[in-house]
Amino acid sequence: MALSFKPLADRVVVEAAPAETMTASGIYIPETAQEKPQQGVVVSAGPGKYADLTGNLIPLSVKVGDQVLYSKYAGTEVTIDGKEYLVMREADILGTL
Repeated sequence: MALSFKPLADRVVVEAAPAETMTASGIYIPETAQEKPQQGVVVSAGPGKYADLTGNLIPLSVKVGDQVLYSKYAGTEVTIDGKEYLVMREADILGTL
């Protein structure tokens, strides 16, 4: 997917997974009670972070297409080309799935 937004430094753009609308037992969850998802797919990533003293580039450990799990309140919600995304630092990502 081509995104018209390129994040800087150690930031990544994540497309959040849709919220659960039904429980495992088949009970419908109303929109007001749905929890914010904590996983998604990386759709764009910055080049990495520069080390303070050496000036060397430290590359990111995630790449485009990785499915990630992130902190509950991580990122800034943005709308790009009519779609909702989260822009967050790599440090807010807990791991890949």
